[in-house]
Amino acid sequence: MYPGTFAATTPDKPAAIMAGSGQQITYRQLDDRSNQLARLLAQAGLARGDHVAVFMENRLEYFVCFWAATRSGMYITAINRFLQPEESSYILDDSACRAVFASAAMADLVAELPHLLPDVEVWLSVGGGIDGFDDFDAALDRYPAEALPGQPRGETMLYSSGTTGRPKGIKRPLVEVEIDDPDGTPALVLLTQGLFGFGPETVYLSPAPLYHSAPLGFTASLQSLGGTCVIMERFDAADALRFIDQYRVTHSQWVPTMFGRILKLPEEAKQGHDWSSHRVAVHAAAPCPVEIKRQMFDLWGPIIFEYYAGTEVNGFVFCTPDDWLGHPGTVGKSILGVVHICDAMGNELPDGESGTIYFEREQMPFEYHNDPEKTKGAQHPEHPNWSTLGDIGYLDNDGYLYLTDRKAFMIISGGVNIYPQEVEDCLVVHPKVADVAVFGVPNEDMGEEVKAVIQLEDGIDPSDEVARELIAYSREHLAHYKTPKSIDFRPELPRLPTGKLYKRLLRDEYWGTHDSRIV
Repeated sequence: MYPGTFAATTPDKPAAIMAGSGQQITYRQLDDRSNQLARLLAQAGLARGDHVAVFMENRLEYFVCFWAATRSGMYITAINRFLQPEESSYILDDSACRAVFASAAMADLVAELPHLLPDVEVWLSVGGGIDGFDDFDAALDRYPAEALPGQPRGETMLYSSGTTGRPKGIKRPLVEVEIDDPDGTPALVLLTQGLFGFGPETVYLSPAPLYHSAPLGFTASLQSLGGTCVIMERFDAADALRFIDQYRVTHSQWVPTMFGRILKLPEEAKQGHDWSSHRVAVHAAAPCPVEIKRQMFDLWGPIIFEYYAGTEVNGFVFCTPDDWLGHPGTVGKSILGVVHICDAMGNELPDGESGTIYFEREQMPFEYHNDPEKTKGAQHPEHPNWSTLGDIGYLDNDGYLYLTDRKAFMIISGGVNIYPQEVEDCLVVHPKVADVAVFGVPNEDMGEEVKAVIQLEDGIDPSDEVARELIAYSREHLAHYKTPKSIDFRPELPRLPTGKLYKRLLRDEYWGTHDSRIV
């Protein structure tokens, strides 16, 4: 199924609503406009296997672009709207992009791109003019809304965020099916339908940027099933709670930093809402501190589901509320791919020991575009069908997976492994801490020592006294060797709206140069 299915059956139903403004696009409008854009791309000479890119804030046209590419057999790349021109031009060049759709809000960031990328044939601007771009609506109006005779199913090719180095294009092979062929239903559509109950009656709140893998994938999956997506223009904790009530939201998706901001709202902002429609809250993207998740269960009840997976879709680990309550801290059990925990040499480790997490599939399900070495680096040295996202974790005796940290950020101090995530989980629940990043910094005797960089809550001023208080708090809850040896304060940490932290940018400041371990 795809929007064209529901353009015929429920044409006036909203496919997407912007939460703040109330603007919406119906299934008929989404089908018509994506057909028009597909015809424009075909007229420009683009065909199956070509690449297009979207560079805009959350807005309804995002879905027109997505479905035009998807019903044309093309790869679509959603670009982080916070990237600078040099970074975005690298992605457009690396992907051999032939069409770019950008919003006027991005004008300062994209104005030079037509001069840097002469091989891109189509430049369309949404919501206002950009030099060198054609107007999106005017261009589409020149084409009929009928579907093209052939509509091969396309794919996303998203780039890693670059938190641990140069962004990598994550490429999966195109399937040989038409967009309306049920045999070609994407795995994510089946997963969201089977695990979370997505369907025509679902109203799904998406508080994160659409350029991120999960929000784009989940909203597209729901539009494949005929539900309604409610898209927040930007995340605000109080607004998010209000929108659940206002739109009678049934399903939602979050990252742990959003939970933390919700919990730290004044009590009056968390009261007076009717959340009875809210049946499923999904979270992913980063490990959630145990205490924060406990408090969210207290706030919303046992409706919080979790999964661990990557854009690579090399595996999928799923955790129900009952799973988590019985195994606090777990991300669940694998339902796609067999999990193996291995040491640095690739040897499998027993239950309870931390190592690199590998997923075993029948064959390698992805490649990093134009980078065979990075593709090889994600594979097990002896089993090429085992692949890793670079995370560290362990399995318990019942087969539940626990995430420890990213391999690249593990601290080795005096030969002892220290996992920053554990220290961050401890500090982030302190009432004076708004956000925290922990990593290793050089130490002449020990090799590395633990450093914490902290964003304090509003109204709390940085001081040596606060630093000593937080270090003492850490010592109460952690082994001495895990406790930060020093704390620095920043007005704000470099965290994306998706919840992902650019820890490398902080860490490199203390090492002076780019750390060769983080690639």
